[in-house]
Amino acid sequence: MVSEAHGAGPRGPAADPLADDYARAGFGQGLAWGDRPALLMVDLVRAYFQPGAELFMGSDACLHAAGRVLAAAQAAGIPVAHTRVEYDRDGVNGGLFVRKIPALRKLTPGSPLAEIMPEVAPGEHEVVIVKQYASAFFGTTLASTLTALGVDTLVITGVSTSGCVRATAVDALQHGFVPLVVRQAVGDRDPRPHDAALFDLQAKYAEVVDEDAVLAWLAARTAGPSVS
Repeated sequence: MVSEAHGAGPRGPAADPLADDYARAGFGQGLAWGDRPALLMVDLVRAYFQPGAELFMGSDACLHAAGRVLAAAQAAGIPVAHTRVEYDRDGVNGGLFVRKIPALRKLTPGSPLAEIMPEVAPGEHEVVIVKQYASAFFGTTLASTLTALGVDTLVITGVSTSGCVRATAVDALQHGFVPLVVRQAVGDRDPRPHDAALFDLQAKYAEVVDEDAVLAWLAARTAGPSVS
């Protein structure tokens, strides 16, 4: 697992022929950060950080970065939501997804692997959304919750970059929320899908942003509504 991109995005380092090609075609235009942000912590559960688990990603660097973003969001008083994955014991509510990735069947009620890591434990008034598929929006109340709170921008951290983070960011855009994917606070089990996902997100669907920029932005926020 990696915790930050290596030249992610068509607006990244110079002398990158692929980035130059995308820029010439007009990809990667900027999305303005809004005035009503919320933070989404995607699937930061033990299955991805416990050595020996099938989904273990090999590093917890993104977990600690996500923890810093969480602390800043809590201090700023903006809404925070967490997601985790859980399936029936027979996996039937996972449909084709659990057939494609059988290791997901381990995420059942009461399984330690399905628990959110203590470093990013949800606060008292923070929503925890249980999902079965990649996007945090698919089959959940996330969109209606964010809409009811007047949110216009969604700061996204979590795992994996090429899977649930990417799917969630794409759906955030499609629901009308500006997705800010925090580069250091998302991770994957290999740099190649991680980098490719961040490049594609910046090109088409999201703003891939640095942790320091997000922390400074949140520090400047006045207290807003809480998810409750």
